[in-house]
Amino acid sequence: MSPASLAAELASLDAEGLRRRRRVLETPQRAHVEVDGCEYIAFCSNDYLGLAAHPQLVEAACEGATLHGVGAGASHLILGHMRAHHNLELALGAFVRMPAALLFSSGYMANLGLITALVGRGDAIFADKLNHASLNDAALLSRAEHKRYPHLDLTALERLLRGSSARTKVIVSDAVFSMDGDIAPARELLQLAERYDAWLVLDDAHGFGILGASGRGILEYAGIQSPRIAYMATLGKAAGVYGAFVSGEPELIETLVQRARTYIYTTAAPPLLAHTLTRSLEIMASDPARRAHLFELIAALKRGLRDSGWRLMPSDTAIQPLLVGGAIEALALSKRLAQRGLLVPAIRPPTVPRGTARLRISLSADHGHADVQQLVTALGSL
Repeated sequence: MSPASLAAELASLDAEGLRRRRRVLETPQRAHVEVDGCEYIAFCSNDYLGLAAHPQLVEAACEGATLHGVGAGASHLILGHMRAHHNLELALGAFVRMPAALLFSSGYMANLGLITALVGRGDAIFADKLNHASLNDAALLSRAEHKRYPHLDLTALERLLRGSSARTKVIVSDAVFSMDGDIAPARELLQLAERYDAWLVLDDAHGFGILGASGRGILEYAGIQSPRIAYMATLGKAAGVYGAFVSGEPELIETLVQRARTYIYTTAAPPLLAHTLTRSLEIMASDPARRAHLFELIAALKRGLRDSGWRLMPSDTAIQPLLVGGAIEALALSKRLAQRGLLVPAIRPPTVPRGTARLRISLSADHGHADVQQLVTALGSL
């Protein structure tokens, strides 16, 4: 493909309102930010508990650098697995009440490593059609048969499971769907996994730290535990830092150490991040007021837009999608809000299906009630 053909494709994206562009954030990740030289209230980030710039985490990062240095310098299986990583894995397993946990550098890498370690040729993956791109890519790399069922359609899922003669079966689902904000029926998915002798992989990137009575994620929210569960969550959203982990039975974790290529063949994450995340878990466990405030904001946004003429998609999470329809229209609405000092991203195809472009309103415990009211007022006037 020539440079000219690439330029033509980019021009086509512009014409359809589908070209993505980066903004430059000038301040720490907060509800009130400076972007490209202008001040905004941001409803963009996944910093759901407002921890990304928390003073205690900044202090912990400095302390971690002093204790452990900046870089790990090697992969985990050579000489990069440091005490900070080990301590964090123990803390993560305890936090989600699972027997063991394994750190990965990102959620994408965790999903690729987990799925390709569990299945291969002759096996089958049964995946919700709205799963995250990392889960879809993992299924393709695994070379297993990839069967997708309509979003949250358990009847269709069971039909696929019943008709499969695969050697190993894996049900794969987001816990909270990142562009819709709805929650997977984890208890029912586990029942199907048990009935059809399958693994259940849950990607809790957007539920970890938020869902459940004490914010321990989808497992606590659904009240489930099982040796069949492989649980993945990321650490750059509610936890406020970076990275990801998989938790499950010790045999599963040891299998990943031996087989997960995205774990074996990459340099370990900086130990100062692991040190910082251990402190983050302590804050998440000891400060329930952050979650309580977040859910108050979610309720306030829903009340404020109830009679506005705008349609919020069904969601009880910090992700509140405002359905617009066309990509160009969604971009225009996002731009008009930005002119009023409000950053709300327009989500367009291919991230979401054509005709369902939306504004993805992300709420954070760092927002105040006045911030949410300002957004409600602006949307009402538009």
